[in-house]
Amino acid sequence: MAFNVGVELGQIMALAVILIVMGFWRKSPSFFRQAYTANVVMMSMGFILMGLQITGYFVAT
Repeated sequence: MAFNVGVELGQIMALAVILIVMGFWRKSPSFFRQAYTANVVMMSMGFILMGLQITGYFVAT
C-alpha cells in the first residue's frame, strides 16, 4: 500500500510541475504558434500510429 501511495504522490508532484511550466509557457508571446505546431505534430504522429496499428491488424490476420 505504501508503494501505491508513493506512486500517486509522485504523479501529483509531476502534474503540479507540468501545470506550473504550462502556466509560464502560456504567458509567452510565441505560445500560440508553438502550441499549434505541437498539436499538428501530435495529431500527425497519432494518425501514423493508428495507420501502423490498422495495417498490422489486417496483415497479421
